[in-house]
Amino acid sequence: MEAELVNGNILDQQVEVIVNSWNRNIIPWWLLLPQGVSGTIKKIGGTKPFKEVAKFGAIPLGEARLTSAGDLNFKAIIHVAGINMFWFATEYSVKQSVINAVKIADEHDFKSIAFPLIGSGSGNRGKEWSLKLMNCALESIDSKVKVVIVKYGHCR
Repeated sequence: MEAELVNGNILDQQVEVIVNSWNRNIIPWWLLLPQGVSGTIKKIGGTKPFKEVAKFGAIPLGEARLTSAGDLNFKAIIHVAGINMFWFATEYSVKQSVINAVKIADEHDFKSIAFPLIGSGSGNRGKEWSLKLMNCALESIDSKVKVVIVKYGHCR
């Protein structure tokens, strides 16, 4: 698989589903001050997706869970456990997050998905590091889902 790389805001993408690079879901969402993609989702889309993902309990590192999109104009949100308990993204967490998010998109027949750069924000890694690992993971996947990777470039 190859991804289209764009600069912008993930919420402005013309896709069916977006990915939220989430933590492992161990700390209750209401205790966290979501930043980056999570903060934007909460601000624009409301708290419903976070209440839904909380029902899954702890998410193993690199795994993904599907929720509604709240008030956002997407079919769903795929939350990935892209950072560990020390707030760092690892090679494993990034690659597995991509693989598992695409797997969910395939299982639900979503035609398009937009990813943020997993681990480049709260995961304390650089954008190029994240992009390289995400592209590496995509190369190992056989799927017809259109993938967009969004490098955050402007505010709403």
